[in-house]
Amino acid sequence: MKGLRHSPFLVALGFLWLSTTLSAQTLPNLNVQRIKLKNGLVVLALEDHTVPSISFYTLYKVGSRNEHPGITGLSHLFEHMMFNGSARFKPKMFDRLIEAGGGYSNAFTTSDTTEYFEEVSSATLDTVLQLEADRMRALKLDSENLEQERGIVKEERRVNTDNTIPGSMSELLWNHAFLAHPYHWDTIGFMKDLDAIQVADARAYFKIYYAPNNAVVVVVGDFKTATLFAGIRKHFEDIPAQATPRAVVNSEPLQQGEKRILYYRPAELPAIHFGYKIGNNHDADDPALDLLSSILSSGDSSRLYKGLVYEQQIATEVSAGNESRLDPGLFTFYAQSAPNHSIEEVEKAIYNELEAIKTKGVTERELQKAKNARLSGVIGRFSTNLGRAGLLATFEAHWGGWKRLYEMTSKYEKITQADIQRVAKKYLNERTRTVILLRPEKPEGAGQ
Repeated sequence: MKGLRHSPFLVALGFLWLSTTLSAQTLPNLNVQRIKLKNGLVVLALEDHTVPSISFYTLYKVGSRNEHPGITGLSHLFEHMMFNGSARFKPKMFDRLIEAGGGYSNAFTTSDTTEYFEEVSSATLDTVLQLEADRMRALKLDSENLEQERGIVKEERRVNTDNTIPGSMSELLWNHAFLAHPYHWDTIGFMKDLDAIQVADARAYFKIYYAPNNAVVVVVGDFKTATLFAGIRKHFEDIPAQATPRAVVNSEPLQQGEKRILYYRPAELPAIHFGYKIGNNHDADDPALDLLSSILSSGDSSRLYKGLVYEQQIATEVSAGNESRLDPGLFTFYAQSAPNHSIEEVEKAIYNELEAIKTKGVTERELQKAKNARLSGVIGRFSTNLGRAGLLATFEAHWGGWKRLYEMTSKYEKITQADIQRVAKKYLNERTRTVILLRPEKPEGAGQ
């Protein structure tokens, strides 16, 4: 059950047209209890006896944005090494003990965070506390652990980035869109950096970023809060705090003109991947950009899919996404041309759709559909222990406290048609655009 260790844990939003408008009123009140240990570890508890299971969620405030050239990919490498033993538990014991209790564990790394979670039976809680505390205190960091996981991560890079069209184009887009900011590199890291990482690098990184004062733990499910907090103090409170990690500096210069990159590799069909500079995920315009991405490409009736794939039949696939992060990110597009159609034709058609939104706006039905989809996704996460744990951890770590999660639905509800038109005009500007154009070529040695 380790399929997620190479990519973000994503919760499907379900872009369905709902006959009634979803509202923030639908969200239940959460009776969350919070403690902060002397070493700085923040723990949230949400007691819920609906089912006899528990989600244990740990968010470390570290991702690829905390790396530097020479150690890119180290955050993701840690995601793997964290399952390979600690002072008290031998390699592979973590998974064996979790699975013996009828549960499973997994993790994911992003540019901004690294997050670990277990779903276990209620009786397994104390085992999880011991396992999580011991790897936070004394992870096994030696050449054996490093070399084993280095090989696995390098193969992930080959499979998911080097040997795929979308993966390699996405990496190129971020490589060229950002010059100075750590978003310049992908979470997987550069291959030569993966080769260069040493045990000393890992130990220094662990001490800084895997300290209790750089983490948030959330426990949701069938337990007694008093018993949980007693166990947390017993197992975690003696782990020493460390100095606060150095803040990431956003030194990215202003982009003042379009960048176009021609990319040659063996492929069946031409493709295009491009992005526009936007603000961060705390920006007031971020909810409107989320809804714009839904209007453009979520579902068969979306603007781009309906127009380019169904009606004009010039593309085999097309998508858009608001990739906002802790620091300013990108609003991205990806498309592959249909046989006998050029990628320039597809690119022009996308720009025409964007221009239509800038000049004429979107319909009320399009906007309401996008809102319903986003809100239904949030409500869906509230329906599971793991979904609630992930939301609570994210908002506690990066949004000023877990109670702020109630504000996200109202932010979507307040967005108007005029807001969608305004953000399209403001951000989808060719001067901040970076374009990757795939030019297919025959594999080396193929017949002429």
